[in-house]
Amino acid sequence: MHIILLSGGSGKRLWPLSNDIRSKQFIKLFKNAAGQYESMVSRVFNQIKTVDKGIEITVATSATQVPAIHNQLGDKVSISIEPCRRDTFPAIALSASYLHDVLHVADDECVAVCPVDPYVENSYYESIKNLEPIVQNGKANLTLMGIAPTYPSEKYGYIIPAENKEVSVVKEFKEKPDVKTAENYIAQGALWNAGVFAFKLGWLIAKAHELITFTDYDDLYAHFADAPKISFDYAVVEKEPSIQMLRYSGAWKDVGTWNTMAEVMSDEGIGDVIIDEKCTNTNVVNELNTECVNKVVAIF
Repeated sequence: MHIILLSGGSGKRLWPLSNDIRSKQFIKLFKNAAGQYESMVSRVFNQIKTVDKGIEITVATSATQVPAIHNQLGDKVSISIEPCRRDTFPAIALSASYLHDVLHVADDECVAVCPVDPYVENSYYESIKNLEPIVQNGKANLTLMGIAPTYPSEKYGYIIPAENKEVSVVKEFKEKPDVKTAENYIAQGALWNAGVFAFKLGWLIAKAHELITFTDYDDLYAHFADAPKISFDYAVVEKEPSIQMLRYSGAWKDVGTWNTMAEVMSDEGIGDVIIDEKCTNTNVVNELNTECVNKVVAIF
């Protein structure tokens, strides 16, 4: 099994702590078992390797973030470099071509695409590992992972399963509907899309060639700026007739906003900060970047 870890976003929803220069996935805000602060990308990478050291991981990221990836994950990590930002469909197509043409991964190997920003326990990655036999049984072209929704949100895609089972055929998928539509979907037993997409590599390569004109990895990389700027959800998932899903029942948080970040931070303050009795519902991150000599303060 091979995992493509999507880590190319800028994380602007966590401004001013996260921006185009310093993205949220590299900021050390979480504590590991040893009590040391670690970043999103380090936490996710280490969780996957804890679940199964044999799983191969390729990090899909922008060219400007490669040094940060090497700094946090080491020089030997596999990286698919995006020359520019073109949303998740071109990023996944490029990464799949990198696996196929550069790493020579077989067409029938299971590949799972995972976002870098969920805050979850290791059981989440155990479930992702369990996607491999589901994909290999050949009953659907695409396999998703569903999360039980807690409210009708416009931020997520909705998976409507045909059956109330752990693994089910998907009756309908809708990306980011309005609240009223989301309420209707939830009433039908819909689940949030976790942003995990699993498939056989050869299927995705064929799908990429249907939607983008290119010959191989080198050609796609050279003309990446011409690729359509569209998400994988809109380009592929909403239109795919053959989808199944695996239900995940554990805790799941999408760490993309200050409110969610405040829920998962282990400390009220990180760095040289002062919080007194007048401060309520407040967390402070005060980080000194020794290279730029700039102090960043984020209050939420």
